[in-house]
Amino acid sequence: MEIKQLLRDNIRRLAPYSCARDEFKGEASVYLDANESPYNNGTNRYPDPLQAEVKALLAPIKKVRQSQIFLGNGSDEAIDLVYRIFCRPGIDNVVAPAPTYGMYQVCADINDIEYRAVPLTDGYQLDMPAMKAAIDQNTKAIWLCSPNNPTGNVFAKDDLLWFLDNVNAMVVVDEAYIDFSDKGTMVEMLDKYPNLIVLQTFSKAWGQAAIRLGIALASEEVIGYFNKVKYPYNVNILTQKHALKVLEDVAKKERNVAEILVQRDVLRDLLLSLSCVKEVYPSDANFLLCKVSDANVIYAYLQQKGIIVRNRNRVTLCANCLRITVGTPTENAEIYETLKEL
Repeated sequence: MEIKQLLRDNIRRLAPYSCARDEFKGEASVYLDANESPYNNGTNRYPDPLQAEVKALLAPIKKVRQSQIFLGNGSDEAIDLVYRIFCRPGIDNVVAPAPTYGMYQVCADINDIEYRAVPLTDGYQLDMPAMKAAIDQNTKAIWLCSPNNPTGNVFAKDDLLWFLDNVNAMVVVDEAYIDFSDKGTMVEMLDKYPNLIVLQTFSKAWGQAAIRLGIALASEEVIGYFNKVKYPYNVNILTQKHALKVLEDVAKKERNVAEILVQRDVLRDLLLSLSCVKEVYPSDANFLLCKVSDANVIYAYLQQKGIIVRNRNRVTLCANCLRITVGTPTENAEIYETLKEL
């Protein structure tokens, strides 16, 4: 596939903003290029625009090359860049299952791109005939959140591969929750498919939602366009320094994931013992989607008790469903005891 054929014309012609830090590699003794304050206080200099140190630690963990990594201000930056790079406003469209992560549609609306939502099957898998029917010559991206939010399940790998093999569009597989699944990642397919983008994040398994650091993994060519279009210093120095510390302790992340998986089973069993809970759907994520007797009433009751969950009652195929994040043993016990009193 020729990725250049999918680009917007203005992006193909774009001359990106260039700073001296892009042109110079290494450490200089005197920096007089960027009109910064010369008084060193730890934050007076602009950060590395390409986050080389972070990528150097991250690449072997993800089993990719540094040139295949884009780091952004949360995964939402990478989502928005897909629209700005590949989708012509008012002309092109994207296709996604429903329900799924809401920012795909928000970014589509912001960028004036038609968003074609295709309901999942009753078992929360992709409705492949309907997805195929929604695709046309102006479809520039397919959004596939797997494990999916809010349903929690992984989509069948054969279905994901069908889009990569048969659709002349970018296929974006959002793996924000992949660390909580044993089904495997699509990252291993990057060298085979130039139209594949895999999104991951520091927010979930790494426990770093506050630093706002998202990951996009793709071919060198696609990452090159991401770097061409992004704002020059999109990841601040405080985030970069904190990420370096986090990446030095992969074992801590793995211990936390293991504990969440244990607590996911505990929470599921506790919830299923409650009369107000009708079903808890299988999950490959760090949350459970639960069908309850009356989502609006139970949601309001939990709020009153100081417990915040996500009400998904109005979302496609999620009538009377609450999405509950797996917490600590104490938090899981508290929501159980609170619901038991309902």
